[in-house]
Amino acid sequence: MSAIIIVLIILVVLVFIALIKTIQVIPQASAAIVERFGRYTRTLNAGLNIVVPFIDSIRNRIDLREQVVPFPPQPVITQDNLVVNIDTVIYYQVTDARAATYEVASYIQAIEQLTVTTLRNIIGGMDLERTLTSREEINAALRGVLDEATGKWGIRVNRVELKAIEPPTSIQDSMEKQMRADRDKRAAILQAEGVRQSEILRAEGEKQSAILRAEGEAKAAALRAEGEAQAIRTVFESIHAGDPDQKLLSYQYLQMLPKIAEGDANKLWIVPSEIGDALKGLSGAFGNLGSGMSGFNTGSERREEPPVD
Repeated sequence: MSAIIIVLIILVVLVFIALIKTIQVIPQASAAIVERFGRYTRTLNAGLNIVVPFIDSIRNRIDLREQVVPFPPQPVITQDNLVVNIDTVIYYQVTDARAATYEVASYIQAIEQLTVTTLRNIIGGMDLERTLTSREEINAALRGVLDEATGKWGIRVNRVELKAIEPPTSIQDSMEKQMRADRDKRAAILQAEGVRQSEILRAEGEKQSAILRAEGEAKAAALRAEGEAQAIRTVFESIHAGDPDQKLLSYQYLQMLPKIAEGDANKLWIVPSEIGDALKGLSGAFGNLGSGMSGFNTGSERREEPPVD
């Protein structure tokens, strides 16, 4: 009786193990390779799958999501014989689980070695300056070669990025000195341009100021001349309104002569013929005044002192 119970227990355990091996649950974005007696049978996709226990076996489970693999720095020689260290990052995705399992032994190692060799071929045809400034060109070339080579492995290379390009220390020092010299040069150019612009603005300001000053002086001179003309006109009208005689006009004419002679530029001036008439009129006037004074002195006697011996 006990032997029968033990056999039943063993059968239950075997059935349970068989059920476990029969039912295979594959997670989302994953795939599994099934082999029967060591030969590929089929690929299990995500979900619940049934296999033959003890006959079918799971060879490999593959993640179908996009993977990111950074590769360590690789020494690469440029066209001008300089060694640079380049870090790369590969973004790839398994599109065919069967090909990724049977077409290549280790697709990660294969992608790494293919990236290194391709990178050396590309950088070997560029000098250092072009290498440092052609990241997009290098990325595109790497991606094209890798995508073509890994297609038969069931791998699709989505992106290839260069993380860093490190030239030798001596070259870095030289580049830093060159960059510093370029910055100093640009600063000197900007400063000179600022001084030039400042001088131009100052000259424009002085020009505008001189123009405005000249216009102001011209307007002031015009107003002054207009005022003097108005004053002369008023005096002329006043004189004519008062009906002056020849003596008053001659006296006014003589008073204006010093004003005519004023100024440093008046080195030579011409005496008009009318001045003779004015002098005659004045002499006549002073003659009459002298006659009146002599008549006044005539009425007084002058006492003379006798000479002293």
